[in-house]
Amino acid sequence: MSGPDLPAPDQPFDIDAWQYRWPSGTEKAELYDGVLVFSGKFDERDIPTAQGAFPGRHIVLNDSGGIEIHPAGKTPPRSIFETFIERLAQRENNPLR
Repeated sequence: MSGPDLPAPDQPFDIDAWQYRWPSGTEKAELYDGVLVFSGKFDERDIPTAQGAFPGRHIVLNDSGGIEIHPAGKTPPRSIFETFIERLAQRENNPLR
């Protein structure tokens, strides 16, 4: 886990909570193929905060510790980076596509 727990709702933030928790701990925010990607060192404690900010969407904590905000759907999402790796592999196997 990176950083401290969030403070209780009636307690102020300290610099560590501000620096390491989502969304203020975001190092970079990007949009990949319709998926918001917040780079940082997050963990499962940040998922409920992201769910509250983006209700109804799927939240993925990727292998790099980033948080991805996916559109709602019936199947659980997987990291957008896994999808890109598969697409690259398909292009290598089918270069004319």
